[in-house]
Amino acid sequence: MNPADEGFWAHLPFGKGVCRVALDENGLVAFDKPEGVLSHPNGPGDTKRSLVQATYHKEEECFEWEAPGGVRQRLWLINRLDSATSGLILAATDGALAREVRAQFQRRQVKKTYQALVFGVPRKPADSWKDVLSVRKAGGVIRTAAGSGNIPAESRMTLLRAGTGATRVSLVRLEPQTGRSHQLRVQCAKRRLPIVGDRTYGNFGANKEYARATGEKRMFLHSLSVAFEYDYRGSRHAFSALAPLPGEFERFE
Repeated sequence: MNPADEGFWAHLPFGKGVCRVALDENGLVAFDKPEGVLSHPNGPGDTKRSLVQATYHKEEECFEWEAPGGVRQRLWLINRLDSATSGLILAATDGALAREVRAQFQRRQVKKTYQALVFGVPRKPADSWKDVLSVRKAGGVIRTAAGSGNIPAESRMTLLRAGTGATRVSLVRLEPQTGRSHQLRVQCAKRRLPIVGDRTYGNFGANKEYARATGEKRMFLHSLSVAFEYDYRGSRHAFSALAPLPGEFERFE
């Protein structure tokens, strides 16, 4: 299909609150995913909570749906975000293109930037975090721990705004150099900077108090920007996208 064909995008069954923020001439697309939306359905009952409300083929990593006129359409998923994390997620209208961009992620050639609200204030305004992690997957649930295992993880942290109120909440920029499951959440927690609203690795008492004070119950981790180059059909292409920071990240003391 022609990636510039707006008919394709007009009939794509977007998930609730999902919007397209970037599209290139090859059909590489970036979506802004709200908090609470799944990257893809994990079972039949998850479709309405998914990035695209359509059948998902796990082996091929693609969505499939029927457009008007009975035409079957497909969209290949490239990366994933935890449902509690908002922001950028990439897909492609061609399977070969999706494989090429996934390879860029695996080769660590994709520059990714996140922003997060954390409890506390970092000791340094900028720091490089290096850890070894263990990742356990059981029953569809992922749990990651720092300080054990043998999986290297590295991120760069920059303090953007230090909290001054009673809750001492800070806004930080996080740039993962590796892509481990739950990496940023675990690395923040290890340094006593748990991400606000993180129900797995966070400070449960502080989460409860913050939600009571602000009315916000989400996890405050957002995939803000992505930039990289890729090869496709004999040419080199550059791609970048930005998902604006949700307003609730700015409403804190």
